[in-house]
Amino acid sequence: MQATAYTYDAETRTGSVLLDDGTPVPFGAPAFDAGGLRLLRPGQRVRIETEGKGESLRITLVTLQTF
Repeated sequence: MQATAYTYDAETRTGSVLLDDGTPVPFGAPAFDAGGLRLLRPGQRVRIETEGKGESLRITLVTLQTF
């Protein structure tokens, strides 16, 4: 699934993305670390993997979108 980076805290390696429908979804350090990224800037297109649905939606991986 694709999303847009919305917030990112380099100190805690946590942040949030905006889904294409505008829904913000937070991610934790384990999801950021799983993608092997060193930095994330707001506005970057990212690829995410998730678990669950609705209120229990959880991001398990954040990485840069490649074409």
